[in-house]
Amino acid sequence: MSATALPEGDWIRGISIKQPWTTAILTGAKRVENRPQHWSWRTWVLLHAGQQTDRPALRLPLAARTIRGRQLVTGAVVGIGRITGCHQDPDDAPLCSPWAHMGTWHLELADVQELPLPVPARGQLGPWRPDPDLLGRVFQQLPGFRP
Repeated sequence: MSATALPEGDWIRGISIKQPWTTAILTGAKRVENRPQHWSWRTWVLLHAGQQTDRPALRLPLAARTIRGRQLVTGAVVGIGRITGCHQDPDDAPLCSPWAHMGTWHLELADVQELPLPVPARGQLGPWRPDPDLLGRVFQQLPGFRP
């Protein structure tokens, strides 16, 4: 699929996530992404593995089991997914997921698809707009994708 066949407008954003969390999302195990503030976006996102790795997270049993044997790519778009909601768990309630952190907002992720090959790219904080060239390189690998 070429970039010209994709819809125009604000239908997709990029989101940068540190490793190993990006890989945990790609496995399908991690369906929430923790953020310090509420996001109103309900849209498709490019899943960008940021340049940094959360080294202490590599020692957490939940993360270690989930990413075992997988390469932790950094500095590249490695998949796509859809943000379907954003919530914060009440202080007196159990967390919605073993991946959720108390006091953070949880982006709810669905329809996650891993790219066959990482696409090198620069990300940034917050939701960012991917340029048409990047979208073309990503969706060249997902010819059946329809938003």
